[in-house]
Amino acid sequence: MSLQRVITDDRDLQIAPLFAQRIDEDVVPKGRLAENPMPAGVAAGIVRSRLLLDGRAALNLATFCTTAAEPELERIYAETASINLMNREEYPASSLIEQECINALANLWHDDDGSFVGCSTSGSSEAAMLAGLAMLRRWRERGGAGRPNMVFGTHVHVCWPKFCNFWDVEARMVPLAPGRTTLDPLLTADAVDENTIGVVAVLGSTQDGRYDPVADIAAALDGVAAGRGIDVPLHVDAASGGFVAPFLDVDFAWDFALPRVVSINASGHKFGLVYPGAGWCLWRDPEYLPASLIFDCNVLGGHHPTFTLNFSRPASGVIAQYYQFLRNGLAGYQLIAQRCQEVARQVAAGIRAIAPYDVLADGEDLPVVAFRLRDPEEVGFTVYHLSEALKGDGWHVPAYSLPPDLEHVDVIRVVCRQGFTLDLAERFLESLLKHTERLTSHPFPLPEVATALTFQD
Repeated sequence: MSLQRVITDDRDLQIAPLFAQRIDEDVVPKGRLAENPMPAGVAAGIVRSRLLLDGRAALNLATFCTTAAEPELERIYAETASINLMNREEYPASSLIEQECINALANLWHDDDGSFVGCSTSGSSEAAMLAGLAMLRRWRERGGAGRPNMVFGTHVHVCWPKFCNFWDVEARMVPLAPGRTTLDPLLTADAVDENTIGVVAVLGSTQDGRYDPVADIAAALDGVAAGRGIDVPLHVDAASGGFVAPFLDVDFAWDFALPRVVSINASGHKFGLVYPGAGWCLWRDPEYLPASLIFDCNVLGGHHPTFTLNFSRPASGVIAQYYQFLRNGLAGYQLIAQRCQEVARQVAAGIRAIAPYDVLADGEDLPVVAFRLRDPEEVGFTVYHLSEALKGDGWHVPAYSLPPDLEHVDVIRVVCRQGFTLDLAERFLESLLKHTERLTSHPFPLPEVATALTFQD
């Protein structure tokens, strides 16, 4: 008699004996609902077992998103996940906390005259969409005709080309150049015309962490207004830098202190230190957020204005942001940003000491390190091979190509977030050296590795 069990449908999921002892079945359907319920402990155990192949969050150097939180913040997430932020009649305290966070960000970004308006979002991608829609609608209401366009660099987050695609806006992408991975102010000024709804500057590129020269871009647009009579608003995509620059780069002008900047978006779930699902968008004045985009909603009781793409969503991200504001304050955020930058500098120095690499970004803007192979043909491997090799030690680092106008440079990026300590950085450098020596010493043909997408969210 065979002891082998037969699974009649290759989509079924075999249950470990530990769980099978607690229910009648030893397989459950995969890709369709089971016929009957199962105990909560069994369902949870199956879920956890299926997640075992996911990487360790602490070793994920690809993402900008927060991957670690204190137990107190974890409990706040659990306790507030059921609160629907849009139900302001039922949850007025959560709405008040959201407004307090907006006030705090306005103060942090130098718009403290009380005229600002803002909202929380599901992330900075939604916030960017809202900022783009506000610029588009304002352009139309001021008499814009023809096909609208938006100007930004080829290094922007994918959400900006998405916006242009979704709302039929021409994307005027200003090219980068070898040795310059930021938006050029003069080229930007040349690209705008009477149909330009706005210009987007990036405070911390996902490509290499660099800041666009926002003040110089603003000055160039001021020149366009004075010389050609075209008044173009400037939006700052501060998805990452909005929670870094105020603490590390206090002399760098980029926010509402520049009159040309009309709106800013940021991700709370990046260096804002909350988990994915938290973003913010602020406008310096209601003038820049057309009233025609704001809806009055009374379906949940009362009358409340709403201007977001999502409706129902948990309040946990907003409340978590408020917790981090309380927990860290200005000094705490500054200390965390400084520690992240110290780690980035250590990583950059360690990479420079390994012969075949050139460091392109060393953490002096965002705490991000990007590096490339000096001569892939000479060493016999690519950054894509190296990225795959590092996975063997648990490290997840993205290999990707910079925009085509940078001569197809392939790089690896390391994001030094909170939790990536100097000790872990030393372990990473040891792993990098080990695999570099192995790949260099054994120039046998390696399997082709597909070009990785940039991890941007």
